[in-house]
Amino acid sequence: MHTSLISIVSAMNRPQRDEELIRQAGVRLDRALFPLLVGIERLGPIGVVELAERSGRDYTTVSRQVAKLDSLGLVERRASDADARVRLASITPKGKAMTDALDAARDKMARAVFASWDQEDFDNLVRLMRRLADAIDQPPAPPGDAG
Repeated sequence: MHTSLISIVSAMNRPQRDEELIRQAGVRLDRALFPLLVGIERLGPIGVVELAERSGRDYTTVSRQVAKLDSLGLVERRASDADARVRLASITPKGKAMTDALDAARDKMARAVFASWDQEDFDNLVRLMRRLADAIDQPPAPPGDAG
């Protein structure tokens, strides 16, 4: 399983794949910015620290990149109601239109990958991937806690 996950993550992280996705989506956006834009759209409003942790990038780099997305009108930042020190990023309508275009291109690319799969296998993969993603996203149990 681990080898398969590494293969999938490696393939998904190839710069050429991102460039092709951006090209097919017909958007003009730096390749380094689009995963953050999508993350903000999916998870937002979200703070820069959490976004950096989820993307595996340095906080200061993500902060600069979110500022760039803000300057492009793709996201907006505001102080958190819970903690005024935290600035939350949210998608704007312009940013949502861009992520919708990226989603459509991603869907088209995925359809080519799964063209030879029958619907039941595809549905099972989606169901099990969601189950795996939900399980991985849970905080680890304390040591010695059997459940």
